[in-house]
Amino acid sequence: MPSSSGPSIDTITKGGRVTQVGEGQEAEESAPSVMTFGAPTVGEILAERYELVEHINDDSAGRQVWRGVDVILRRPVAVVLRHPGGDSATEMLQAAVAASRVIHPNLAGVYDAIDEAERAYVVREWVDGRSLRELTAEGPLDPARATSIGHSVASALAAVHATGMVHGNVHPGTVMISDDGRVVLADARTDGADSQESDLRAVGGVLYYALTGHWPHGEAPLHGATAGHGRAVIPDAVRDANGGLAAPRQIRAGVPAYLDDLTMDLLDRQIPPPSSDVLTAELGRLEVPADEQYLEQAGPLRFTADNEDERTPLSPAGGRKVVLGIAGLLVVALVGLLIGVTTLRGDDDPGGQAANPTSPAASDDAPAPAPAAVRALKLGPDQVRVIDPDSKARDEFDGIEKVVDGDQDEAWQTDGYYNAKFSNLKGGMGILIDLKQPQTVKSVEALLSNRGATGQIYVGTADHPSTSAGDKALVEAFKSKQIGPTLENHGAKMVFDGFEADQKYQYLLFWVTDLPEIDAGKYKLIVQEITVQVQ
Repeated sequence: MPSSSGPSIDTITKGGRVTQVGEGQEAEESAPSVMTFGAPTVGEILAERYELVEHINDDSAGRQVWRGVDVILRRPVAVVLRHPGGDSATEMLQAAVAASRVIHPNLAGVYDAIDEAERAYVVREWVDGRSLRELTAEGPLDPARATSIGHSVASALAAVHATGMVHGNVHPGTVMISDDGRVVLADARTDGADSQESDLRAVGGVLYYALTGHWPHGEAPLHGATAGHGRAVIPDAVRDANGGLAAPRQIRAGVPAYLDDLTMDLLDRQIPPPSSDVLTAELGRLEVPADEQYLEQAGPLRFTADNEDERTPLSPAGGRKVVLGIAGLLVVALVGLLIGVTTLRGDDDPGGQAANPTSPAASDDAPAPAPAAVRALKLGPDQVRVIDPDSKARDEFDGIEKVVDGDQDEAWQTDGYYNAKFSNLKGGMGILIDLKQPQTVKSVEALLSNRGATGQIYVGTADHPSTSAGDKALVEAFKSKQIGPTLENHGAKMVFDGFEADQKYQYLLFWVTDLPEIDAGKYKLIVQEITVQVQ
């Protein structure tokens, strides 16, 4: 790595992906000002090749980020510049040269690195887009998109780690999302104190930030996060009185348990993280790309601590135990209260009528018999079936039993589509529920992972056409009787309760014609649980 006064170092050109604004944490007001001597100016051409077009920002490491143009190849570039150069820029230049040796679609490509003594700069690819920090400023991302971003970051790190190197600067400012949706990790900046483990912990931080909008740096910050600077840009995570980190599911609704557990395991320093390639494979399995067929999820990869009792009280396991314990105490207290009230009423009744329901006074005022209690019907895996009359490939039928297994963390899902109406390939899809015998149905509740679906409930009696008929015939027969209104662009919990009290039905068809959007232009239905209330 030359450090002379003239332009130097080999020029590296390759097909990287994204470089641009937001690569480091933006400088706070208290950050030291950048030197003006030798400062670059708009229109200046560096190394007789890179014209500076626009100063984008200054980061907290004392570097300037510029949008520029390679006047030889006529392409936009990003120029990350420090002045002075020399020894003060050695780490930046060394990290850039090291990063240039790894070619990966989720890593920013490095074109050039030059030290001119007064200043040093790294030239990289430019792309129109935003950093994860900027993207999440509009609100936390949905779980599917957070998983996709985490997968891309882990994949980039796997490529870096395969060479024995460390990135050392993974945080929401270095994770870039281009306008076409590509995710790229930029700005490698190791200082020798980093490790591959710290990179992997940072993936947990990226997932946590994408899901909550908070960065879990705290007392043990991940390198490059913002421990000493940038707190005004990235808010701290939610914590309990003892400093324990709140899980994403405790901050917002709709985060799947498997993603919540994986994120918290990566942030738990008592649990060794997996290797970057194993983590990439796991996040890729959970992402399930839209152009691939549905892969049945056999449960998330877990990285278990030796002592589960050491988990923070705000961790998912601890939280569930506390909730169940409190619920148990409330039940005991309520039963005790009812017994006490009944006893007191018996003791205070001079005629003893509270204790003698057959006395004349009691029989004269006896209320009408109470209606039968409403209960949730226990459904078995043989009572649910996918109805897909327009399917050309039966690749969305596996895992349907998960909608009635009582576990909201397990779900059945359709393929991904690029149109809310199944890309005009089909009129809809449904789940047929066989109650085995006619029942007085009170309500049907479908719990989905995302809001935005449009659905209906259709019903059939015991003498309904045989369910062995083709899907097209079944759908046509069921559509003659709809219960309640169509729920359009509805929330994640769809409740259908317009059933008639004097009617009994054996078959229910949950029919969906519009899917929730789980990512930009990508639509998928994920059904966590279906509950049928009967009387």
